[in-house]
Amino acid sequence: MPRSAVRDRFFWQVAFQTVAINMFLGGFGPSQGLLREDQGTTGAQAGLHGTALGVAAIAAGALNSRLAHRFGRVKLSWLGLALFCAGLIAFILYPTYPTTLISIFVAGFGSSTVINSSLTMLNHHAGKKAAITISQANAVSSVGFITGTLLIGTIATNYPDKWRLGLFLVIPFSLFVYLFVRDKNYVDQVAAEQKRQQGKMSLKFWISWVGFVACIASEFATSFWAATLFKERVGGTSASATTVMLAFGIGMAVGRWYMGQILYRLHLDQQLLAVIGLQFTGFAIFWFSHIYAVSIFGLFLIGAGISTQFALASLRLIELSDGRPDHAVGLSSLAAGIAIALSPLALGLLDDQFGISRAYIMVPVLIAIAFIVVVLIPTNVSQRKVHEAEGISE
Repeated sequence: MPRSAVRDRFFWQVAFQTVAINMFLGGFGPSQGLLREDQGTTGAQAGLHGTALGVAAIAAGALNSRLAHRFGRVKLSWLGLALFCAGLIAFILYPTYPTTLISIFVAGFGSSTVINSSLTMLNHHAGKKAAITISQANAVSSVGFITGTLLIGTIATNYPDKWRLGLFLVIPFSLFVYLFVRDKNYVDQVAAEQKRQQGKMSLKFWISWVGFVACIASEFATSFWAATLFKERVGGTSASATTVMLAFGIGMAVGRWYMGQILYRLHLDQQLLAVIGLQFTGFAIFWFSHIYAVSIFGLFLIGAGISTQFALASLRLIELSDGRPDHAVGLSSLAAGIAIALSPLALGLLDDQFGISRAYIMVPVLIAIAFIVVVLIPTNVSQRKVHEAEGISE
């Protein structure tokens, strides 16, 4: 695999588009406690915001191919970013429930469109260097997650009723990217639409698909509700609990940049088992801890463990698709949408019934499912393919 990435103006355009999206995700997910307090909702009602994001991801994935060939990938990415900003503005200006569900759906459709386009754009643009180029763009986007969490937490701590302004800062940043970072000379090229890959998948594929759902579900359950558990175990306000989610984002950023190099010599399945194990270790530390510093360390390990799971689990689905990678990727998008839609909602329902501490037991169950599926359904992927997959980005 090439050791150098294509880091030209178009690279930074795509990377900064995803930074904007991750600023939102990094701020919105951990702020669920703040939103719940503002709206006076139950855990299940608050969890429906995650459901809205998941449904939006499913819709965007289903329409992505058609829209890309209608508008071109680059133009579609800007349209997605504009739709994302429109939904975000509505969320800020109309904060009542359930109006926020609608605005989050709109923002989620736009953000998923940007994310879907970013992978295909850089894959085409970078050629043989696509893997490392996409991987580094993905690492850059993690800076947005960290920034979003820091902004929301800081504003909420100092101005409790103004925390939404942290999300609003995504709007001028997106405008800055369009006006000053955009590569105006880039010629968009979209290949002619090929015959759709269809057919039934094997039982092994569908079992691995369930494991993929478990991976994504554990990630979003953590992203949406870890701050609430931290507040209960360690104390403090919802604002301060939101800020500590920085450790989760930093863990993801570090993992995306270095994990592939650390686990370079391991087989695909061994790599995925290793990062799932790391996630479980971090969860155990976080769940049992009542100490501030220890809890933060646990969140960091969880983020590092989750960082490459999407890429590795996606490659397993492609390998088990019997030569139908496009079909496999489409089904993986469906799996991700289902996981995002259901996991925060399920955890919210359990929180209402048993409290967040007991409800959080759902997460290690998901981790165990993901681990067992990898053990039961092995693949035969060469190291070369594993390295090429380092660029697959959620």
